[in-house]
Amino acid sequence: MDTLLLAIFATIFIATLLNIIFKKQNISHILGYIFTGTIISYLFDFNSLKIDSLELVGEFGIVFLMFTIGLELSFEKIKKMKETLLINGALQLFLSALFFFPLAFYAFHLDVTGSIIIALAFSLSSTAIVLPYLKESKDIYTPYGKKSVGILIFQDISVIPILLLITFLSYGASGTDISIMEVMLKTVLALVFIVLFIRYVGDKIVDTMLKFAARTQLEEIFLGAIFTIVLGMAVLMHSIGFTYSLGAFIAGVLIADTKYAIKVESDILSYKDLLLSVFFFSVGTKIDIVYLFSNLHTVFLIFALVSLVKMGVIYLIIKRKGDTNTSMKTALALAQIGGFSFVIFDLASVNHLITQDMANFLFLITFVSMIVTPFVLNNIYKLSSYFEKEFYESDVITPIDKKNHIIIVGFGTLGRAVAKELYAKNIDFIIISDNLQHVLLARRINFLAYFGHLNKRPVMESLKVEESSGIIITMQDEHTKDLISQAVMEYYSDANIIIKVDTDEERHHFQVMRNIDFVDSNHELSSRLVELSLKHHK
Repeated sequence: MDTLLLAIFATIFIATLLNIIFKKQNISHILGYIFTGTIISYLFDFNSLKIDSLELVGEFGIVFLMFTIGLELSFEKIKKMKETLLINGALQLFLSALFFFPLAFYAFHLDVTGSIIIALAFSLSSTAIVLPYLKESKDIYTPYGKKSVGILIFQDISVIPILLLITFLSYGASGTDISIMEVMLKTVLALVFIVLFIRYVGDKIVDTMLKFAARTQLEEIFLGAIFTIVLGMAVLMHSIGFTYSLGAFIAGVLIADTKYAIKVESDILSYKDLLLSVFFFSVGTKIDIVYLFSNLHTVFLIFALVSLVKMGVIYLIIKRKGDTNTSMKTALALAQIGGFSFVIFDLASVNHLITQDMANFLFLITFVSMIVTPFVLNNIYKLSSYFEKEFYESDVITPIDKKNHIIIVGFGTLGRAVAKELYAKNIDFIIISDNLQHVLLARRINFLAYFGHLNKRPVMESLKVEESSGIIITMQDEHTKDLISQAVMEYYSDANIIIKVDTDEERHHFQVMRNIDFVDSNHELSSRLVELSLKHHK
């Protein structure tokens, strides 16, 4: 008992300490939990012990990992992003798996079944690391951010058929006479059954349960209803031959399509992080650091090969209808092997589709991939700029040698009019836009323009916001205007910001912000119209 309490204390202390350090370096907390699991496993000799309760904790963590992935999805979200999601996502998964299959088959000397599993696992990226970064950095609103999210969502959806595939492939591994075609057919039929269940039966049951729980107005009952749905669905799917984690995923998707989705997400936020930390902690206990360092060259070689193949596939897919820089950023952002691959390797080894030694080796490759990812994401603008010599990336340039200049944010119709007016008055200005075509257009007419997002600190430093005489935001989107204004004020509180507002709500919102001047388009236009109408009035 004393040893258990000591282990729990050490786990919480180390996890807290590591994540404080990682947070300052802008590194995902997921790595903190994985490192904690590794350290604790060595401190208390978990590697030499068979601890059933630890396996149970890991299984419980997987269930809630899958639930949180499902909760991020909904049929409405899928419909809105169907082109980006279905075309780019499907191409990425299919082509990546196609390249990784021979790698697994020949490099690891595996059979067809094991090679398929590894190929699919390597094709997945880390939603748990990439998505929080995109949200925090606001890159989720950029072209590469939107394309990355579309591919990540498709990968999350593909979790269902992958789990089903592992289930059916395990029949063959257990000695059952079943062909690959039969496995594929059963996987498709099971997938159809699950989709129909979600659409026509499950959603009604879940909605009814949450409705009754919400009417009680007791938080613990509503929370209990959530856990009942998750665990109940997990047990149901397991009882009919699937995995617990598949059931949890379905529960998440069902709740995501109800009107209670936002409340559920907010209510379980702290629990979600705790349960996810349990999963990644359990992953960390399986990392063999000694083996990693003794085989570092092999692990890094395979990691580098997988990353390069993935980058190449994603780059070519996005480049079909996009520019070089967006394509490269998307490729860099999604080049890693995702956290769900841990689940796939673990399930595959449990079902004897691959050996436990092979699973542990694949854990190491995934582990290294996830360690490298935060450093790639934090420097994604600099890295992508090396691949296009004629690209004007605002946060990798040397800070401009200007003072008392005006920064025009956006180069749409209004931005062009502002630039033309300033040019006519011989006033020094710089253009910053998140639309590459607009940047290239401005450059063609000899205006100094850069691609980027003024809400990013490196961009503000490069364009010397603190030395500018004014910042004119010409964007139409209210969220974008607010985002840039807040970021600039945080960076330099005395900045002179000018914004065009289109509604009364916008005017009231920006009135309370210090050092912001705004032009009310409706008021200015109406005043000018009245002035002209009275020109010949007697």
